[in-house]
Amino acid sequence: MKSLFDQVSYLCSKQVTTTYSTSFSLATRMLGKGIRQDIYNIYGFVRFADEIVDSFHAYNKEELLDTFEKDLNKALVDRISLNPILNAFQHTVHKYNIGRDLIKDFMHSMRLDLSKKEYHSAEEYENYIHGSADVVGLMCLKVFVKGDQQKYEALKYAATKLGSAFQKVNFLRDLKADTEELNRNYFPNTNLQILDENEKLNIITDIEHDFAEAYKGIIKLPIEAKFGVFTAYRYYKQLLKKLKHLPATEIKNKRIRIPDYKKFEILTRSYVKYQLNLM
Repeated sequence: MKSLFDQVSYLCSKQVTTTYSTSFSLATRMLGKGIRQDIYNIYGFVRFADEIVDSFHAYNKEELLDTFEKDLNKALVDRISLNPILNAFQHTVHKYNIGRDLIKDFMHSMRLDLSKKEYHSAEEYENYIHGSADVVGLMCLKVFVKGDQQKYEALKYAATKLGSAFQKVNFLRDLKADTEELNRNYFPNTNLQILDENEKLNIITDIEHDFAEAYKGIIKLPIEAKFGVFTAYRYYKQLLKKLKHLPATEIKNKRIRIPDYKKFEILTRSYVKYQLNLM
């Protein structure tokens, strides 16, 4: 039965989310039941694409990404795929009418990661972030507003800013791996080998502005989405706060993490703020 295969596909997407990201899966569990699975479906798709370009060093990444994209396009046309992650994702795409332009821009940024190592201008940097993060936020927004185009347009700007903030925090947190293992430098006009406090604070100030703009949209989200997104926002804000107070030399030398007990503290505090309407 197709419905049974779909159920297996959804379970695969959920398993990918819980296995790869405790923080994102925690925030997703705070979403309304009616939209939770579709966010798992989106995360499973973007995670698999990201794994191809970031992790499969012993294999032909370009060939793997070509195959993945070919299977993706076929899944979107056929409305089925024997790849359970793509089968789950196409279901969400069609259910909420997620724009193919968003998917195309995402895959373009993933393809850049195959060969591009440095971003020399603000335009290149912002274009990459748009494809790798902003559009993911927009895909999720389509789910949050349940395809309502008017609500989508009203919250679109804030959603892109939240996606940008999350991605830039990831860049700063993963500085060591990006520079040493992947030989990448996403921040334009910044020598990460000699990152100093002024450069670090300039990056953080930019991220803080993105968070401030994103918050304006979070408080306007539908009730099913608001608490989960607010939880993710609070987690990344805490991570940024930790990065802000660490010396630049320490950020360059290790991956910064939030302990599990702190994640649950963030969840508890977020819930209190949410319940008391103090967001």
